[in-house]
Amino acid sequence: MGRLLSIDYGKKRTGIAVSDPLQIIANGLTTVETSGIFDFLGEYLQKEEVSCIVVGLPRQMNNKPSENMKRVEPFVNRLRKLYPRIPVEYYDERFSSKMAEQTMRDAGLKKKDRRNKELIDEISAAIILQGYMESRRIKSEK
Repeated sequence: MGRLLSIDYGKKRTGIAVSDPLQIIANGLTTVETSGIFDFLGEYLQKEEVSCIVVGLPRQMNNKPSENMKRVEPFVNRLRKLYPRIPVEYYDERFSSKMAEQTMRDAGLKKKDRRNKELIDEISAAIILQGYMESRRIKSEK
């Protein structure tokens, strides 16, 4: 069983999170410049077995696609073309950044550290992945 990899795709930066090999726990991995995301993924996927890539689905409160969807869709299409053997799934990313900021406050990070956008993106990717894994567990229990 390979890891799950989560991507919080952004205009400038992209947060990355991965699961453990048993797909139980999501951990933030890194944040990369969006312009270098495919270089990073190429290197990572050569070293690690990944059984699914989960990409945050940008939605507004009314469930319509957010402005970032126009960037996410071409990214996902290219991912699927480059790595046809790895399934790519979307998972709702609404509130992930707010939840990441709250997680940082709860962890006692200083205000200066909570302004670190790279850390917010990485934690957001972990939140997306943990939500995806939990929803999958719930579906399998039914």
